Amino acid sequence: MRATLRQAARATVHLFLAAAMAFGSYLFITVLLIAATGAVTGVGLWMLPETVLLIRRIAGAKRRLTASWTGREIPEAYRTVTGPLRERLRTAVGDPGTLTDLRWTGAYYAYGWLTVLMLPLWPAGLLVDGVRCGLLRREALVLPLLVRLADLEAGWSAALLSPSPKALLARRVEQLTATRADAVSAHGAELRRIERDLHDGAQARLVALSMRIGLAQRAYRADPDTARKLLSDAQDQAEEALTELRHVVRGIHPPILTDRGLEGAVRALAGGSGLGVSVRADRFPDGPRAPAAVEAAAYFVIAEALTNAAKHSGSDRAEVLLARSRTGLSVRVRDEGCGGVDESAGSGLLGMRRRVAALDGTVRVSSPVGGPTVIEVELPCVW
Repeated sequence: MRATLRQAARATVHLFLAAAMAFGSYLFITVLLIAATGAVTGVGLWMLPETVLLIRRIAGAKRRLTASWTGREIPEAYRTVTGPLRERLRTAVGDPGTLTDLRWTGAYYAYGWLTVLMLPLWPAGLLVDGVRCGLLRREALVLPLLVRLADLEAGWSAALLSPSPKALLARRVEQLTATRADAVSAHGAELRRIERDLHDGAQARLVALSMRIGLAQRAYRADPDTARKLLSDAQDQAEEALTELRHVVRGIHPPILTDRGLEGAVRALAGGSGLGVSVRADRFPDGPRAPAAVEAAAYFVIAEALTNAAKHSGSDRAEVLLARSRTGLSVRVRDEGCGGVDESAGSGLLGMRRRVAALDGTVRVSSPVGGPTVIEVELPCVW
């Protein structure tokens, strides 16, 4: 009986919140009618996008309420309403998610009243089930109806609020457009960095090398000692130029990734980070390698995270986890530093997100004040 009462109480809470939302939707119909009238007459066109955004928030709250009962998240698929009024109107009206929300709003106006059935079920359940369970030792009969009523209400809401394939496709196109723009921006920034490194480093040293060789040629007959010194300096500059070129090459694609693979490259990176870094790789030695672009992105994320930890965290230790999953590669970097990472303060996380988003991956950052800081990256790939 106690378990039945707990389930019935939980269902009652869900139904009570659903009833409150249904009552709110009855009031919202008035706002919707005013917005529709204004849009038809042309006077209140500006209200239409704001009304659509309000419907989205109400539908989002209902999705969260339904997900808390069913345990299954209901995805959202909306196009972003931004720009001037004409563009906002076009987006708000043409978004398939708007039709889904309006369909749910109209249906909820009809089936939302079902939640009031919980009111007579409680006294009847306490009386009937109290006798059945307490005296007759049988299963409850009436109170479980509250759970079924909550299941029915949540099932209808989930079916009506689930985005259509067209809406999912529109959201996917919008995401790909954004990630493509980020990828192009990141690619342009990388080209500028390579050009700057070549111009300020290797190119300047090669010009100086050419000048010293020319001076050595002129001084060779008249002053062999000076010529030998100039050639010795030229050799040093040639080695420095080679070092600069190796640095640029490592910035494009670290050769150690090709030679040792991701695990070996990360262990070498950890050894030279200045921190006490523990590296753990799950199911790496006995499996195929990830594509080169995925390995490079994972290496970049780890290098950036360890650099940030060494500079800003105040911790002397960090840990790196590489894990192979059925659908991709997982990277986790954790440090026990002071936390409080601010992505807008030039922490490198923006570049990290752009590089990962270009591969359709995800980045999650947890950094409460006081630590720890945990960066988790999922990179999809086919093994």
